[in-house]
Amino acid sequence: MGTSILELRHLRTLLALNEAGTISRAAQLLNVTQSALSHQVLALERQYEAVLFERKSAPVAFTAAGQRLLALARQVLPQVGAAERDLARMASDGAGKLRIAVECHTCFDWLMPSMDALRARWPEVEQDIVSGFQADPVGLLHQDRAELAIVSELDETETDMVFHPLFEFEMVAILPLGHPYLARPHLVAQDFAGQALITYPVPDDMLDLVRQVLRPAGVEPPRRTTELTVGMLQLVASGRGFAALPLWAVNGYLERGYVARQRIGPEGLMARLYAVVPRRLAGKAYLGDFVQVMRETSLLALPGIRLL
Repeated sequence: MGTSILELRHLRTLLALNEAGTISRAAQLLNVTQSALSHQVLALERQYEAVLFERKSAPVAFTAAGQRLLALARQVLPQVGAAERDLARMASDGAGKLRIAVECHTCFDWLMPSMDALRARWPEVEQDIVSGFQADPVGLLHQDRAELAIVSELDETETDMVFHPLFEFEMVAILPLGHPYLARPHLVAQDFAGQALITYPVPDDMLDLVRQVLRPAGVEPPRRTTELTVGMLQLVASGRGFAALPLWAVNGYLERGYVARQRIGPEGLMARLYAVVPRRLAGKAYLGDFVQVMRETSLLALPGIRLL
């Protein structure tokens, strides 16, 4: 047999297809276009004269030939990753700390598994979450009280910081079951005027619904706050008002029929999350690895998100 055309990128593609389940999600996971990913697979299929997976299956179902290459990817890629991390440790002392500041009340469902995954890769890195909700997490980076922050807005004036896009998601209105507004195609700002708006106790500039929808329309509904997501949902379920939350944060409650959701605006109310690190720390291998881990974990675990 001649020289193999197999490269690490081919193995990563096959592993991403298996983990993500679809070509579109795998392309997001690898940060490539669907066309580029499809061309990689076709090149392998032409080389080996074999179909690697069933095109119409969802999730992806690998053929025997695809399973053989997938087994190779599962064997080789962890070893390559481990070797690269060892080389990064050799280039520095390897040790470090990762204190995370979060302005998002609903981030912990995917943040904790991400931290677990990083702990397996970098056991010598001390991890911690800066306790409590942080109204200005980037400020903690400036004060050397954290190494990474999770924020919802890109601030180009922060030239000493590096912003890593994580993912985009839809904010949905949470309504009581059977509410007449559920029959509408979507909600607009005026639909919130006669309802109490139930939010976390944070500044209005940190609330996407207020900043993007209500304030521009001059709508100021009565307010009620609670620290806990479950408390917010309980208030909505009992008819005390509306809330706006990430779809991925409330999906389990929606599936159990505890509350209902409605789209905000004809195209939906979209929000984003970013990871921020000080520029002076941007070269730390474990920080870059953690950003990738967060992207991978969120795509595979959260419904309805799109990687940025």
